[in-house]
Amino acid sequence: MSETRSFVVGTRGSPLAMAQAKEAQARLAAALDYDVSRFVLRPFTTTGDAIQDRALADAGGKGLFTKELDTALLDGRIDLAVHSAKDLPTFLPQGLVIAGYLPREDVRDVFISSLAGSLAELPPGTLVGTASPRRQALVLRARPDLKVGLLRGNVGTRLQKLERGEAGATLLALAGLKRLQMEAHATRIFSIDEMLPAAGQGAIAITTREDDDAMRSAVARINHPETEAALTLERSFLAVLDGSCRTPIAGHARVTEGRIAFKGLVLRPDGSDAVATEAEGSAADAARLGTEVGREIKGRLPPGMLQA
Repeated sequence: MSETRSFVVGTRGSPLAMAQAKEAQARLAAALDYDVSRFVLRPFTTTGDAIQDRALADAGGKGLFTKELDTALLDGRIDLAVHSAKDLPTFLPQGLVIAGYLPREDVRDVFISSLAGSLAELPPGTLVGTASPRRQALVLRARPDLKVGLLRGNVGTRLQKLERGEAGATLLALAGLKRLQMEAHATRIFSIDEMLPAAGQGAIAITTREDDDAMRSAVARINHPETEAALTLERSFLAVLDGSCRTPIAGHARVTEGRIAFKGLVLRPDGSDAVATEAEGSAADAARLGTEVGREIKGRLPPGMLQA
């Protein structure tokens, strides 16, 4: 790495994305013993940020939060990009790689409402707003008497919409609330078993150009091995299923003392059916295990479970 040049860090411009980019910026500067100012943050408005009036699946599906950052990486305007790992498409554009992950935050979802203390206590017919097909399906599976509807926007925007009564409740990732120091907004925290997280939830991924050996080496110095193993399994699981943005899929891996345990779930959008799977093995075999468990659950899915 040059001793004088600056490095441009691409990120979405939302408060949460900026907080995540600043964490990556600080960790890189500390690891390389550089002044933090040498890592210049450059925010982008992505297609996913610009679309607020409809589900992302209706606007092109996966990659809408990463497309502009991918292009900027490939044409050299930025040197690395910081992403919420769950926003990354299953397959990256040619020439780009995930160079590392920061330590994972709390993966759980939270329930937020002024109407009730929990999902179970909501009055029948209450509208639960969320942009996530996984959360919508899990809500309907637990409470088929509720309604689900689209609630888009960054964390602050969604909370404002909730206050205005556009929905009676919503679900958000605890990791995002913690990074924004807004966890006090959580009415109740779901257990992982109650609300199995999305693959990649709570993790921050850093992408670089595949041929940028110096930047890949720099990011490797702040990579968190346990998070990398967990995300490797989760993303391998998704790669086999290759579900669309309309497909409710959950998957969570946990690494403990070199062992990795995984739970996966595929649901119908209305929550009427769900197929679950579990696996355990060596963390060193994360990629293989993810592929195997993906094939195993795919073989048990009824027709139509993986939405086109």
